[in-house]
Amino acid sequence: MARVASPYVDAPRLPDSDEVDVASLLTQQTGELEIEIGPGRGMFLLERLVAAPAARVLGLEIRRKWSQLVDEKVRARGLGARGRVLADDARVALTKLRPDASVTRFFVHFPDPWWKKRHAKRFVIGDALIAEITRLLRSGGELYVQTDVEDRAAQYMTEIAREPRLIAAGEVEGHPRLACNPYGARSNREKRADEDGLPVHRMRWRRA
Repeated sequence: MARVASPYVDAPRLPDSDEVDVASLLTQQTGELEIEIGPGRGMFLLERLVAAPAARVLGLEIRRKWSQLVDEKVRARGLGARGRVLADDARVALTKLRPDASVTRFFVHFPDPWWKKRHAKRFVIGDALIAEITRLLRSGGELYVQTDVEDRAAQYMTEIAREPRLIAAGEVEGHPRLACNPYGARSNREKRADEDGLPVHRMRWRRA
C-alpha cells in the first residue's frame, strides 16, 4: 500500500544555509524583532502581533502541522508582513540566525513537558539554547519564560543564573519572578491555567 505523504511536508522552514539573516524572514523591515520558541497552536503569537502593532514576531515550532496552520492564520489575518511561523527546532535554528544582538525579546512558554529521566536530552532550555538566546539579544533585550511546574521554574532559574550576561528582571531587584504577564498576550496553555486557577511561574531576564 502506497504511503500517503504528510499534508504538512511543505511547512515553511528556514533557508538551507549555515547563516540566515533573521530580518530576511519577514517582509516588514522595521520594528522590534521578537522570537517565540514553540508557539504551538499560536494563541500568544497571534495576540502579540495585535497587542504590539509595531513589533515583528517570528515563531519557531518543531511540529510541522502547527507551524503551517499558525503561519496560515497569521497571513489570513493580514499580519503576514510582521509575523511568521517556521517549522524548525529552535535549538538548531538559533545557531544559524544572524546578526548578533538583533532580537529584542524571546518568549518561551511552558517548555519541557517530559518527566522521565531518559527524556532529559529533549529539554529545550539548557546551556546551549541559553547561549544562543544571549548572543542574539540586543543590550536590554528580554528573555521571558513561564511554566506551570514549580520544579521546572527552579531549574530554569538555576540554569539561566549561570549566564552572567542575563540579569534577573522581575518585580524584586535581583530576582526574575513576575506576578503577571506584561505582554498583552497569552499562550493556549496559559489561558487554560488561568481559567482553572492553576499557578503560573513567570520569569524575566534582561541582557546586560
